[in-house]
Amino acid sequence: MNSNSKTEWWRRSVVYQVYPRSFNDTTGNGVGDIRGLTEKLDYLHDLGVDIVWLQPVYVSPQNDNGYDVADYRSIDPMYGTMDDFDELMSELRKRNMHLMLDIVVNHSSTDHFWFRESRKSKDNPYRDYYIWRDPAPEGGVPNNWQSKFGGSAWQYDEATGQYYLALYDKTQADLNWENEKVRQEAADLMRFWADKGVDGFRMDVINLISKDQSFPDDDGSIMTGDGRRYYTDGPRVHEYIKELYERVYGPYNLVTVGEMSSTTLQHCIRYSNPQEREFSMTFNFHHLKVDYPQGKKWELMPYDFEALKGLLSSWQIGMHDGGGWNALFWNNHDQPRALSRFADDGRCRAASAKMLATTLHGLQGTPYVFQGEEIGMPNPNWYDISEFRDIESKNMYRIMVEMGKSPDEAFDVIAKRSRDNARTPMQWNYGPQAGFTDGTPWIKVDERYPEINVKMQREDPNSVFSHYKRLIALRKTEDVLTDGRYVRLDETHPQVYAYMRTNDRDTLIVISNFTGEEAEFALPEVHRGLCDSKAELLIGNMKDEPAWGAVLKLEPYASFMWVIRG
Repeated sequence: MNSNSKTEWWRRSVVYQVYPRSFNDTTGNGVGDIRGLTEKLDYLHDLGVDIVWLQPVYVSPQNDNGYDVADYRSIDPMYGTMDDFDELMSELRKRNMHLMLDIVVNHSSTDHFWFRESRKSKDNPYRDYYIWRDPAPEGGVPNNWQSKFGGSAWQYDEATGQYYLALYDKTQADLNWENEKVRQEAADLMRFWADKGVDGFRMDVINLISKDQSFPDDDGSIMTGDGRRYYTDGPRVHEYIKELYERVYGPYNLVTVGEMSSTTLQHCIRYSNPQEREFSMTFNFHHLKVDYPQGKKWELMPYDFEALKGLLSSWQIGMHDGGGWNALFWNNHDQPRALSRFADDGRCRAASAKMLATTLHGLQGTPYVFQGEEIGMPNPNWYDISEFRDIESKNMYRIMVEMGKSPDEAFDVIAKRSRDNARTPMQWNYGPQAGFTDGTPWIKVDERYPEINVKMQREDPNSVFSHYKRLIALRKTEDVLTDGRYVRLDETHPQVYAYMRTNDRDTLIVISNFTGEEAEFALPEVHRGLCDSKAELLIGNMKDEPAWGAVLKLEPYASFMWVIRG
């Protein structure tokens, strides 16, 4: 591993993801804002995070909560002003913390100046900033590609008689990266923010920017059949990202993470291997699809524990061997809370939250903590479809009912799958609206906030918060967490996920019981020699540590991390 400390400091870092709309409201309008984040920097500093990932705060009509950008160089008044942003940067610097800004350049809002010009006429100078195509010979859509939010990915424009591509909402028009001017615009807008002191970028669905220029129909021979095979990790994507590296990432020495939709391990090795000069690290989502029947998000099934362990293991081994780097995460703004998906969000909530955290933070990569995860926030209790705000969720509810599901069946799916599960307001204290706002929140606060909040946990040494704080501190002190090679230990155990990390000096061992029943775990024969060594407990989530030996007895949701020195 290249351990150049100047360029790869982020390998020992932890990132905290802020969904600003739901983090902290200082104006009483029910929407979180930039000054709300600044107000809570001491909290994040106390937690120990190095990098704050701030999701989009640009001018936007908010059809997709800011991922539909109408002006990349201006702050949406909903979130504050550019002076507020500059103050945030200044306060981060005082605490030796860094800002990672979310950038959305696969698509823009149809309200953006570029698109408004583009749709004026076929010969407008901005026409080629977007992907316009004639109707099919019979007069319909150019091909059968589907939107990620449901329905056709093509939107008809009456004024010019052509369709534009919109892989997400119809108001999010895909940019045409075949056009050199678009690529230059993307580099320029990132330089604008880097010049303001931003230390890095999270690149939204960046592996979709290169489309197969023949735009073929999807014949359905590969699963999903929605067209993604023709624009995911597309023909020129690595060329485009290397170009961004040469223009922006490298000259500014930025930390970058690419959000990779439906990607492959081989591509992510290329995206994140330092020799390729593309990204610092990548997100992949395969481990968060283990409860999708036949890959279908909007159907329900219990999660496949063996598939989860297998995917985490294959990516750990593959990325290490290929010189890539993982962005590690259970939660983000687009996913239901992992606590409710993979563990117990009720009676064993605190133990479960700590178990998931220990399991993830022992892996190789840069861990990401999504707001509220560090206090064990579960999915909220939902009672009616009117409580949801997410455009994808509302679209899919309508589509499921139209396709024959009863309203109750469709609601049950939405309640478990909706992105809004992650987007309810941060729970700061016992007060009205959990201390998030003095007004009416844009989306409801989960009713359990009096039992789950920052104020309750921050001074409690046994809280979920304190557990996260210890895990984050360990990443700074234990080299094996950064450079250790991964070896899986559990051999398809039905309850336990166990692995070790080894370098030339130390061996780290993580053993977690993912069930509500007691479990026994025996080290594999080939590794029984570890039992003869003194194992130092680094962190655990139970009052009683199991006796170190060939067979360990684990309480429900127990999780422990040991190190064997030398």
